[in-house]
Amino acid sequence: MGGRSAVALALALLSLIGGLATGRDLLFNLAYLFALLLIVSFAWSWVNINRLHLGRVTRARRAQVGDPLEERFTVRNTSIVPKLWLEVRDYSTVPGHQASHVINNLGGRSSFSWRVTTICTERGRYQLGPLELVTSDPFGFFPMRRELSPTSNVVIFPLTVDIQQFALPVGILPGGDALRRRTHYVTTNAAGVRDYAPGDSFGRIHWPSTARRERLIVKEFELDPLADIWLIPDMADFAHVRADKPLPSISADNLPLWLRMKDRAFQLPAATEEYVVSIAASLARYFLRRDRAVGLLAYGQSHEVVQPDRGERQLNRILETLAVLRATGKVPISSVLHAESQLLPRGATIIIITPSTGQNLITMARQQMQRGLRVVTVLVDPASFGSNQSAVGVTDMLQASGVLTYLVQRGDNLAQVLSTIPARVRQVTLT
Repeated sequence: MGGRSAVALALALLSLIGGLATGRDLLFNLAYLFALLLIVSFAWSWVNINRLHLGRVTRARRAQVGDPLEERFTVRNTSIVPKLWLEVRDYSTVPGHQASHVINNLGGRSSFSWRVTTICTERGRYQLGPLELVTSDPFGFFPMRRELSPTSNVVIFPLTVDIQQFALPVGILPGGDALRRRTHYVTTNAAGVRDYAPGDSFGRIHWPSTARRERLIVKEFELDPLADIWLIPDMADFAHVRADKPLPSISADNLPLWLRMKDRAFQLPAATEEYVVSIAASLARYFLRRDRAVGLLAYGQSHEVVQPDRGERQLNRILETLAVLRATGKVPISSVLHAESQLLPRGATIIIITPSTGQNLITMARQQMQRGLRVVTVLVDPASFGSNQSAVGVTDMLQASGVLTYLVQRGDNLAQVLSTIPARVRQVTLT
């Protein structure tokens, strides 16, 4: 019972006591009036909160930074009694998602719908709901609440940009030793035969063996002898910087067409962490759409390893991992590579994405090259985010050591920077 209803009940009791003590009809009438008011108000609120159905339909459980998240809500009155005032409160954790709504005069046996579109601005896994229905009587004596919808989750992938080309180490062919790993893809490398299993395509049936054994026999394949590509974002908390000044806008060339048409500017958060994650996601999409096997290795809030694979499913797996990856790790990037060296076979390409400017980075890159790995580094310059440490000198030393290096600064057009072959590589190629 709320404060207003308690006051009304107290007045009713005082009027009744006064009437019994004095015998005056006015006090009895006041007591009856307050009692009737409380009864009618409670019945009004109870009828308002019951016989309602609240539904929410989310267009997609996965979205991407810069894309819209669309939901449709419907409140249906299943009784013949009109609902004069209803408030739907949404407790979703998606940043900027304002789905709460007030409904006035919902007629009997009728429904009301509304649509909410929110531009996704932060990557992560967020909760949709719960939804709460709030109503009251006209005097506010009996406010009532009711939860009508369970919760669900939505994953917002990090921002990706369209990379046109990305240079790998020059002078080394992309091929390598056969990986001797079974795959569900049909490749040019047949590894053997086995019995047919439900789900195998008829194109994999080996007819001579089928005829000889009098049962269905299918071919097994190995991955093409192309070197795996490992994306290794640096997620050590002490390596990252967040700028305090206003954020720069990403070029409109990086935005989806519908956003460019609306002339809306999206801002990537001015933090090296977000740049590192966005670069890793963009490179994953670039190589996977060129049918390369891509894996992910990161030490953030947890130890994340995504084994190399191909296809759209692998892209979703990597993007989901990057969506929730946070720069809260305690292990420097050099120690990560040392600890996980058994994962990286000779001939593999590792792409290290880091804001680190320490000498250990140069030493680590040389050691990996000596192990037979091909090393590419993408340095996010912390000086452009307000740090007193610059990655320019480290870039020069890495290039002098023969390490292909990209330098990204705050406010850069990521698609343009990552699609531009570094000058040293261009010179070697031209000569």
